[in-house]
Amino acid sequence: MEAIEELQALLKKLPGMGEKSAMRLSYHLIRTDESYNRALGSAISSIKEKIHPCPICGCYTEHDICSYCSDDARDRSELCIVEEPQDVLSIASSGAYSGLFHVLGGAINPLGGVGPDKLSFPQLMKRIEEGGFKEIIIATNPTEEGDTTALYIRHLLKDRSDLTITRLASGLPIGGELGYADKLTLARSMRGRIRL
Repeated sequence: MEAIEELQALLKKLPGMGEKSAMRLSYHLIRTDESYNRALGSAISSIKEKIHPCPICGCYTEHDICSYCSDDARDRSELCIVEEPQDVLSIASSGAYSGLFHVLGGAINPLGGVGPDKLSFPQLMKRIEEGGFKEIIIATNPTEEGDTTALYIRHLLKDRSDLTITRLASGLPIGGELGYADKLTLARSMRGRIRL
């Protein structure tokens, strides 16, 4: 059954896909309607032709410019900096932010071979120089790499007293219990507490 083994090997390369999940999905696809499998294969094979990074912000789009950059109703005084294109969708779908975005393409990770030169910092600085922004929101992940990236952005903008530079708050999730929170999350929650 070389075809199944080949499919499982390919599926295991997907993020979060282990041996058993790849096997389950392979057998599911065997049982699935052939037209669905053809449609899935076609969608996968054409995705790179249809989707590309927005030349302004780096978010994925099918158009010349993404829907966020082309939307005149968005607040053009705010710029939210994120690591990856999927972070844009997460923040936009919250309904709590209506400004513009900039995707770095990752986070600084010297051990992983990702320095500032591998990310879109030149494009970011050009946008900030030309954009007329009042607030820069750093929305990198609350990880060591995300924190390093946030500090680097802060360093790049240290002479820009005309900008308000903020960072997303981090801490306890809604519905979470203190007893299940890790020490770092509790420490961040204590440092980021707000007045009631």
